[in-house]
Amino acid sequence: MAKRDYYETLGVSRGASADEIKKAYRRKAKELHPDRNADNPNAEAEFKEANEAYDVLKDAEKKAAYDRFGHAAFEGGMGGGQRRPHPGGQGDFASAFSDVFEDLFGDFMGGQGQGRGGGGRARATRGSDLRYNLRINLDEAFNGQQKTITVPTAVQCETCEGKGTEGASEPATCPTCSGMGKVRAQQGFFTVERTCPTCSGAGQIIKNPCSSCGGIGRVDKDRQLSVNIPPGVETGTRIRLSGEGEAGLRGGPTGDLYIFIEVEDHPIFQRDGVNLYCQVPVSMTTAALGGEVEVPTIDGGRSRVKVPAGSQTGRQMRLRGKGMPGLRGGVMGDMFIELAIETPVNLTSRQKELLREFERVDADNNPQGDSFFRKVKGFWDGMTH
Repeated sequence: MAKRDYYETLGVSRGASADEIKKAYRRKAKELHPDRNADNPNAEAEFKEANEAYDVLKDAEKKAAYDRFGHAAFEGGMGGGQRRPHPGGQGDFASAFSDVFEDLFGDFMGGQGQGRGGGGRARATRGSDLRYNLRINLDEAFNGQQKTITVPTAVQCETCEGKGTEGASEPATCPTCSGMGKVRAQQGFFTVERTCPTCSGAGQIIKNPCSSCGGIGRVDKDRQLSVNIPPGVETGTRIRLSGEGEAGLRGGPTGDLYIFIEVEDHPIFQRDGVNLYCQVPVSMTTAALGGEVEVPTIDGGRSRVKVPAGSQTGRQMRLRGKGMPGLRGGVMGDMFIELAIETPVNLTSRQKELLREFERVDADNNPQGDSFFRKVKGFWDGMTH
């Protein structure tokens, strides 16, 4: 049975460019791959046929011979040339498919931005991001703060300007990977790429390393940075300083610095988002008769709060706008005063006498206690039935 025309097999015209031929083969390879055509008994044969066609048409020399002599160019005795290997051989098939495999999965295999074969340049590597944990107090979180911090990092070596070489010498192309940073190994139909063991993926080797950085291109250094802490930050707030991380390698960009805020506990105020809570002790007589208490506010001021007569422990009063500022100009929070009724201690004989007298004349002045014991009585009555 006569072989099909290679151009017809790939579905391209004889005047198709190399790029058009490659794209056509990619389409065919995806369409006919045996793994995708388990129910098509002819898929594998058609797949090999497309492979054979692409193996010839992708090669300029083979293509020229095919255009002149057709299939006979590879069967010996035509054109006066020596006999060529059959284009459908195993080695050529693997080579052809590896081209398409790289196009389809090049990014996954680490080949992004690299050409096939030949020397390439060393790939620039972005510097690492850094994290700095910064503790501040609640007053600083309320007002905002300009802080100076010291960050240990890696900066570009000034002696070699980051090249890693001594003097005017330049890095040399790695002889193992020809500057690609990766080496390839053929495994059946696929080409597997691995990081070059000689240059560790840099693509270059330094024969004359810089005496200051030892060929790394970076040196360790403590840097002082000024950080603007905006009002309203809370624990977990992250501030990003672009370009303040570690220096990149081989001209790569600098990483970023991330500052994570931790706000310390305050001895007076407890924080919940933008709201503040302050527990204020109140004497038993003030709670019973009513009165006023003076409380501090986070801005350094004072506020007088009226305590209603008969107040119980846990009662809250709100001071609007006396909480924390919202981050990035949000609405101010509120401050909540929570009363804690104090039981007097170290009583004098006269005070004890007065309290006993108060207890004798006490009648229905304990609403919470009365309510509780009614519930207890109902509970016990239920247990006896």
